[in-house]
Amino acid sequence: MSGYFVTFEGGEGAGKSSALSGVAEKLEEEGYSVLMTREPGGINISEQIRNILLDKNNTEMDARTEALLYAAARRQHLVEKVKPALSEGKIVLCDRFIDSSLAYQGYARGLGIDHIFQINQFAIDHFMPDLTLFFDIKPEEGLARIQANQHREKNRLDVEHVSFHQKVYQGYHLLKDRFPLRIQSIDASRSLDLVIQDSYERIISHINT
Repeated sequence: MSGYFVTFEGGEGAGKSSALSGVAEKLEEEGYSVLMTREPGGINISEQIRNILLDKNNTEMDARTEALLYAAARRQHLVEKVKPALSEGKIVLCDRFIDSSLAYQGYARGLGIDHIFQINQFAIDHFMPDLTLFFDIKPEEGLARIQANQHREKNRLDVEHVSFHQKVYQGYHLLKDRFPLRIQSIDASRSLDLVIQDSYERIISHINT
């Protein structure tokens, strides 16, 4: 039995991580075997790369260096954790995947969506998610959530100018238009309970299609 790969995407403060945990709980209650993971990270090597990428002291990082590090972390995470779980028939819920690189480095950093897509196709060997949920919330609202959350550690991307986050948001909408069969929008401005329920129903519907 092959598993099912679902990625959670969106800008900073969209609530992806909280929604992912809630969806995993609901799926497990229904008897599904679920693996929760994240990018960059998820396994030891990728977590080390994550620390470099998100360190607030690394403000001098070149955009192409950033893109290549994300792709490297993605490759290791995919072969070491995601694919083995899918081969066991699990539903893998991943906080970020290739679309983050396309929106952040490809569009917002100005490196080109097609160029970043090509780099990542080498890294993931054309392995794409079965379903991607885009948590759609205006950048200003997402950043306000981050500022209000005293327990959330601020990373290098959080301190980018709001114009950068607006470009990320635009990038995601371009991707949604480009991959309409894979990417579905979730209204992330609603309460967490509603977002979780909506996300859960989208996944179940897609699995049963």
